Amino acid sequence: MINKIADSVASALAGIEDGATVLIGGFGTAGIPGELIDGLIEQGARDLTVVNNNAGNGDTGLAALLKAGRVRKILCSFPRQADSHVFDALYRSGKLELELVPQGNLAERLRAAGAGVGAFFCPTAFGTELAKGKETREINGRQYVLEYPIHGDVALIKAETGDRWGNLVYRKAARNFGPVMATAARRTVASVHEIVELGQLDPENVITPGIFVSQIVKIDRVATQAGGFKK
Repeated sequence: MINKIADSVASALAGIEDGATVLIGGFGTAGIPGELIDGLIEQGARDLTVVNNNAGNGDTGLAALLKAGRVRKILCSFPRQADSHVFDALYRSGKLELELVPQGNLAERLRAAGAGVGAFFCPTAFGTELAKGKETREINGRQYVLEYPIHGDVALIKAETGDRWGNLVYRKAARNFGPVMATAARRTVASVHEIVELGQLDPENVITPGIFVSQIVKIDRVATQAGGFKK
């Protein structure tokens, strides 16, 4: 019987190795799998390459993972905001490597990994420092930059509801990078607020089919204030 429900966050994250590439869902604080990130800190994997839209807020979640010294490199599109002091300090001191990726490119490079696309040409960043050293090509009179997929060893994402087969439904904008990251990783762990019986999810409403999900773990709902800080 297929049952992808994990007993705990710790058991769901067991086996993540040092040096792994970890795709972490979330757009700012929307859809960030905070409990899974805390579990990854507890799990102890080091020298990680992290892919996220941002580079952490305040001192919690992704920022806490950076502060713990577990991350070697981060790929993101928006590393700096008002409360990105943890990232700023690490980057300025040379303790953290950054690969800046335009947001659309980030999403498409993840999607390409899941779709089995070897590489693709994109006009974004042509003529800028972000295209330096990359292959370019003129197509139909427009200049394009060659971009490669981003594959993950593991994806940590947050969904709203799941079943024991791993089928997932998200909540509004909290969906963001979750679906493409689930397809781009060899292993996907999703936190959910509710687990329902098989058949309760309308197949037409399932966003991430269970075939892309390795394990799900149920977490409590936690109220957040503006900026994502816990009450």
